[in-house]
Amino acid sequence: MAAESGPSRREFLAQSGRVVAGAGVAALLGNLGGWALSYAADKEPIKIGILHSLSGTMAISEVSLKDVVLMAVEEINAKGGVMGRKIQPVVVDPASNWDLFAEKAKQLLLVDKVAVVFGCWTSVSRKSVLPVFEKNSGLLFYPVQYEGEECSHNVFYTGAAVNQQAVPAVEYLMSKEGGGFKKFYLLGTDYVYPRTTNKILRAMLLA
Repeated sequence: MAAESGPSRREFLAQSGRVVAGAGVAALLGNLGGWALSYAADKEPIKIGILHSLSGTMAISEVSLKDVVLMAVEEINAKGGVMGRKIQPVVVDPASNWDLFAEKAKQLLLVDKVAVVFGCWTSVSRKSVLPVFEKNSGLLFYPVQYEGEECSHNVFYTGAAVNQQAVPAVEYLMSKEGGGFKKFYLLGTDYVYPRTTNKILRAMLLA
């Protein structure tokens, strides 16, 4: 009988991202009371946007994030909602298309009038929607690790940046306890996070 293989690195990172997102979403939604104060004191639901790809190449990662937000909404609504008001999720599908992410973000803010948006996975999708949120005073909760080098009053970056993740790992490997390694190969696929992370690590190693 062949031995069972463990999860691939990609599967592990995806699963880790989902766990982090799941741990944070309920707490974030549970604190929507502050935003609720700016609404009329009636029992109209508080709308939130869910901006995750349900189709295309990123659906394999982002559908689970959509499910986590909906699970948190269901749990909070079952307990009476926020300040007596239910949360109403508005789900859209940017379909792994970076330009469509911006269009859907604009729709959520200006047409659906959501109070906050939970969404994006890749850095390019986040960078695509950032001008929309900044122009329209929207608020985005970004749920996964990212490369840093970006800060906006309109985004809550809930994942670890390079200085909290990759840099400590390399520092440990360079230490006596970590093996005292001196030679490193910086590999990565061709998108924003690996390119930026490797740039930061290269500068650190050459310093």
